[in-house]
Amino acid sequence: MKIWHDVASLRADVAGWKRQGLSVGVVPTMGALHEGHLSLVEAARAASDRVIVTIFVNPKQFNNPDDLANYPRTEERDAALLAPYGVDGIFAPAPAEVYPADFATTVSVSGLSETLEGTFRPGHFDGMATVVTKLFGMTQADRAFFGEKDWQQLQVVRRLVADLNIAVEIVGCPTVRDADGLAMSSRNMRLTAAERALAPVLNTAMREAAVALRAGAPVADTLAAAEARLAAAGFGRVEYLELRGAADLAPQGAVQDPARLLAAVWLGAVRLIDNIAV
Repeated sequence: MKIWHDVASLRADVAGWKRQGLSVGVVPTMGALHEGHLSLVEAARAASDRVIVTIFVNPKQFNNPDDLANYPRTEERDAALLAPYGVDGIFAPAPAEVYPADFATTVSVSGLSETLEGTFRPGHFDGMATVVTKLFGMTQADRAFFGEKDWQQLQVVRRLVADLNIAVEIVGCPTVRDADGLAMSSRNMRLTAAERALAPVLNTAMREAAVALRAGAPVADTLAAAEARLAAAGFGRVEYLELRGAADLAPQGAVQDPARLLAAVWLGAVRLIDNIAV
């Protein structure tokens, strides 16, 4: 498994693969890998001749400097985790390799990026869209694999690729959860033991709300009851818990297929997000 730190050496190897007619899959990550990431790697391995995992903690998608500083950086551990999965290489550039001193371009996807996460994390999706566009160009991937846990991100990436005619297939992969239902996330390692024991209540409350919504229960009342349950359990501020269209993320006053229930909730100092189909 090769490790590239600069674009030139990455591109030289990818060009060689392309000359051989080999397909390239990329799994973009910010490191601190877990089973969710590894499921994306397995999907990429099954669908591609060559697989690249990118590990880059992208400063442009953090609107909170403390969150950026505290984000776990575990490159050696990540490489050890990836070794058994047949990954052909890891692209782990320094920030200056991605954003040189004269960098002046931002990719912005209007509409989809301006709601939900976009409301509470201004600039996040511009930073994500910019780095993803760069990673697609750097890796020259044929397919890119993203987890459905970050549902809004997945829709933004799909829109970006369609709008800019980027020749990469976007593959969404199911959310991987712990046995108790908590969606796997690199941020989960920052939960205390007590918070980790409480965290699965978020998914439970969402699943119960989804059942009620599918049965025709009023949306506002159902979501208010779910928020009350979270508060009673010990969660902090609920930034959003909303029923939205699955692709366009438009608010829904009643279930219209396909629909998605999306949430962002604080538990101690950790912000948890989740989503499920309704």
